[in-house]
Amino acid sequence: MAATAVLMRLQALALVLSWPMQGASAQGAAPAVSVTGAAQVAACPALLHQRFPRLQDEKPQDLCQYAGKVLLVVNTASYCGFTSQYEGLEALHAKYASKGLVVLGFPSNDFGQQEPGDSKQIADFCFNTYAVKFPMFAKTSVVGPQANPLHTALAKATGKAPKWNFHKYLIDAKGQAVASYVSATKPSDAVLVDAIEKALASR
Repeated sequence: MAATAVLMRLQALALVLSWPMQGASAQGAAPAVSVTGAAQVAACPALLHQRFPRLQDEKPQDLCQYAGKVLLVVNTASYCGFTSQYEGLEALHAKYASKGLVVLGFPSNDFGQQEPGDSKQIADFCFNTYAVKFPMFAKTSVVGPQANPLHTALAKATGKAPKWNFHKYLIDAKGQAVASYVSATKPSDAVLVDAIEKALASR
């Protein structure tokens, strides 16, 4: 009986040892440890280490999600002579999104009180009137002591603060502000489009 019991224990032990370790490879390698989160943080340039509430639901959005992209940052308004530029901005975003461009809209009431609505009103206007799909953020200030930190940094980097609605900043894939464009510069302007294409080609 004792010999039988010993034999059964040895067989059980052999069976256990034959099982592959959970998460290990067939060669016995340890399971890979994901470092995606840490890598993303390390790869995020200083300019994008910021969070802003999303326009639609005011859910905080980390701008680091756009690290490695070419960004066109625009302060927008719903009742401005340049408001029709929404159409061109959406066209830019749609044309170049697959190549790495993201347009970021920041509604602001700083100039002429031309963005008086709340987040829902602004979001409804943008979508229903211009079918805007590029990322938009909650209404903010872009100039003066109340300016949000992104626009403060962009103005410092380029030496140019927005003077009106639809001022544009181009940020390259390394997170560096490379150009600033006045409100009258249309999204289809050859100078702007050329700069965008060059930034995309340098990614």
